[in-house]
Amino acid sequence: MVHLDDIDKKLVALLQDDCKQTTKALSLKLNLSVTAVYERIKKLEKSGVIDKYVALVKKEAIDKSFVAFCHIKLVQHTQEYVMKFEQEVAKLNEVMSCYHISGDYDYLLQVVVEDMEAFREFMVNKLTSINHIGSTHSMFVINEVKHTTAIKV
Repeated sequence: MVHLDDIDKKLVALLQDDCKQTTKALSLKLNLSVTAVYERIKKLEKSGVIDKYVALVKKEAIDKSFVAFCHIKLVQHTQEYVMKFEQEVAKLNEVMSCYHISGDYDYLLQVVVEDMEAFREFMVNKLTSINHIGSTHSMFVINEVKHTTAIKV
């Protein structure tokens, strides 16, 4: 685990809010030199605290505002079945996240598509064509109350 001081924590928070800020703008907010900010960012990148930089796309702007969560239960929990399922689900563009979970189900998927019809197509033609799925249970988002990508450090 990497030790972050208070300035590192503030820097990470600022970058998570807007990573396109210039080092000059960040230096003014942190009361540091541009070089010091640059060095801190490089240290955070090199240590793995900062994994990558991305553009967040608004789902509604690209007509992908139907969000579903799918619980998946495998027929067996052998290493072969688990690995095969994970490899296949990783290829599905509609799956935004996949978690191997504890409890009654084995996996939780977040799926983003255009509408209910697109979700049905996804389930029938893609997800259920993956071998070793015993059962699925889906829930649909009515309203997104909170969604963030920022992790408090």
